[in-house]
Amino acid sequence: MTTLAVALLRALEDHGAREIFGIPGDFALPFFKVVEETGILDLHTLSHEPAVGFAADAAARFGGRLGVVAVTYGAGAFNVLNAVTGAYAEKSPVVVISGAPGREEGRRGLLLHHQAKTLDSQLRIFREVTCDQAVLDDPATAPAEIARVLRSCVEHSRPVYIEVPRDLVAAPCAEVARLPPSPVDAEAVAACADEILARLDRAERPVAIAGVELRRHRIEHAVSALARRLGVPVVTSFMGRGLLTDPGAPLLGTYMGVAGDPELTRRVEDSDALLLLGVILSDTNFGVSTRRIDMRHAIVAAEGEVRLGHHVYPNVPLADLVDVLRARVADRPDIDVPARGPAPAGLVGDDAAITPLDIALGVNDMFDRHGSMPIACDIGDCLFTAMDIRHTPMVAPGYYATMGFGVPAGLGIQASSGQRPLILVGDGAFQMTGWELGNCGRAGWDPIVVVFNNASWEMLRTFQPETGYNDLDEWNFAAIAEVLGGVGRRVRNRRELAAALDAAARTRGRFQLVEAMLERGSISPTLERFVTGIKRLNQAPAEV
Repeated sequence: MTTLAVALLRALEDHGAREIFGIPGDFALPFFKVVEETGILDLHTLSHEPAVGFAADAAARFGGRLGVVAVTYGAGAFNVLNAVTGAYAEKSPVVVISGAPGREEGRRGLLLHHQAKTLDSQLRIFREVTCDQAVLDDPATAPAEIARVLRSCVEHSRPVYIEVPRDLVAAPCAEVARLPPSPVDAEAVAACADEILARLDRAERPVAIAGVELRRHRIEHAVSALARRLGVPVVTSFMGRGLLTDPGAPLLGTYMGVAGDPELTRRVEDSDALLLLGVILSDTNFGVSTRRIDMRHAIVAAEGEVRLGHHVYPNVPLADLVDVLRARVADRPDIDVPARGPAPAGLVGDDAAITPLDIALGVNDMFDRHGSMPIACDIGDCLFTAMDIRHTPMVAPGYYATMGFGVPAGLGIQASSGQRPLILVGDGAFQMTGWELGNCGRAGWDPIVVVFNNASWEMLRTFQPETGYNDLDEWNFAAIAEVLGGVGRRVRNRRELAAALDAAARTRGRFQLVEAMLERGSISPTLERFVTGIKRLNQAPAEV
């Protein structure tokens, strides 16, 4: 017998969690005290709830394990809601733990501070953006509730919600017994694998598209090995950029339709056996296709099921399917398949103005000299610029597309993995969450941050160039970096950019901020193709 809070923390650890990102509040104070005193999971506090949500999400994405966020009731939980929504949309296994009023507090007939409409409004709202929920208001049933919810988080790779009344944190409670995996119909998985292999063997132009579920379920290496045995070239989806970074992966690049490489786009859209593994069928992944891809003729394995034309195999988890496919082709020799070419490099160190492509070239040069780094990227042209950066592990909100993700996501990567990240962020997004860098000194983090500063929401301007509301003031982020405990360098030309990136890579112990000043209207070639293609597609008559 232990206490409810300790039982929850040990269960989180048993399911793969290693740290908690949180911001305390009065309803959560008893739980935070136990977290700190036990040390079962490392506790990292930041400055605003959206940031702890983004950090936990990035830790989950990067490490392929549970991310955990802890907040207080009402004001804290509702503040983290957007980050949790993004995690739900992009299939990230985040456990949300909210402190809550004690059992007796709601019976006094008074409205409680932080309360919205009713005491359970928060629970009802979080049901929309989590795949399972539990209110631990009975210590006798809490272990079973915790076990069920954490299994759901792992198997569905989506957020779950756990509410802990503050007067039950220290209540006696049994340990949580981890539930076995949900049963899978092995015959259905085998039949599905046989049909997929038959389809691929008949195909003349097979191509596989790797999506985010590969990392969520930790099967990147297995998929890479499977593709080599099948002789099937692989591309990542836009959201899957950063997957399959091992040197032996038969990776051609990233499919971006009208915004991407024309030859790669042709191979994908001309494929007679398109194998989609863990891909989210979203507009950002396929709305940029030069022509409509008929998913009825594709093989779609995601969301725990497989669709082959009109055949649907329910309850076929992706990891189980890949295991069976690998077993079926175990006696085949590896086949040489095309691999991606080198990333562009060679930034010219002159006095010319900086463009987004120059940033990509400078980063690739930095990686060549100092080694690759994982990337945390915000939404906007920084993400399109990242498509020209060397293929390295990356997290980004490519589908949900929320601003403010990049900086706290980078902190989440370093906190969970110990690896120094590169953070790419626009000035608009930096205004939202860039101040979280002030927590780096206390935590010992030293990311490299590149701010794309054009004093504008430039990606939005590309769709409505005549507007003025996308103009922003020019904030001196480099100067502010010093106040926050880091080193800031503002650069205006390519020579200064190259020197600043090299100095940042060589300096450890404090975060390094490189503020790249860009002219308004200067966008990456990928974003330019994307905007042009989207406008053209939107103007085209609907297909019959």
